[in-house]
Amino acid sequence: MPTGLVALLDDVAAIAKVAAASIDDISVAAARAGTKSAGVVIDDAAVTPQYVTGFSPARELPMIWKIAKGSIKNKLLFLLPAAVLLGQFAPFLIPIILILGGLFLCYEAAEKVLEWLHVDETTKHTKPAIVEGPGREDEMVSGAIRTDFILSAEIMAIALSEVTDEVWWQQGIILALIGIVITVGVYGVVALIVKMDDVGLHLATENEGFVASFGRGLVAFMPKLLTTISIIGTLAMAWVGGGLLVHNIAAVGWHGPEHLIEVISHPLVGLFPETAQLFASGISFAILSGLLGVAVGAVIAPLVHKIIPHGEAH
Repeated sequence: MPTGLVALLDDVAAIAKVAAASIDDISVAAARAGTKSAGVVIDDAAVTPQYVTGFSPARELPMIWKIAKGSIKNKLLFLLPAAVLLGQFAPFLIPIILILGGLFLCYEAAEKVLEWLHVDETTKHTKPAIVEGPGREDEMVSGAIRTDFILSAEIMAIALSEVTDEVWWQQGIILALIGIVITVGVYGVVALIVKMDDVGLHLATENEGFVASFGRGLVAFMPKLLTTISIIGTLAMAWVGGGLLVHNIAAVGWHGPEHLIEVISHPLVGLFPETAQLFASGISFAILSGLLGVAVGAVIAPLVHKIIPHGEAH
């Protein structure tokens, strides 16, 4: 599932060929920038299904459609112009924004890890509460769109950092392509996840033999799939968040974390054959930056929950 989400980002290259004159530059930059956002994309796919839990099956797809439209509006009408203006007139702020985004990702990742380990129950994620009454659907959709805005801002900021060398109109095309492709990919996958248990239930109740068994297996598999996506999303957030901190703290002048990772990883990478050292270096950086991200987030998470009342941090 996460592989499929990341693979969707590679399609940006094909779309960019139609959208811009500088085909090669835009396609390569878009694919690179989109892939950098993979950790946030996976978290978006893992979080969104919670907002349609508890509603009738007939309302699930319409709700997802409303959230998807809100997501496109977030990205194209609000965040895209802001990102292009930032890239043109205040690029020196990009590392600062990415450090803040990295801290948020580290906080999110560590919060989930602390919850799994039962280290601090104040970090425990709670599913969005279903409010009874005629306005409950609108309330849940609005909550999902607000959450999407935060995740979309992170995606656009990460993507912008990868295309700062492009001219402003190319930046706009690349960010628009990434926003559209990610939104279609994420909410297409969310719709598939949300309806898969209904498909399984239909197969189990309307058929016999192998088809019915397959349907029951599908229903039983869906909670495991969501758990797997959540775990992979957490690991990806720790990796991306830690990497953002390391690279952008160095960009503003402090190379301590970057040097620390180099010191630790150098002897480890040296254990591998020369042909595999580049790959080993990338893996070691991902692991060490992820561990750094969780460590930083583990400091932030309990502090946040002392300031923000339990259940309001999301």
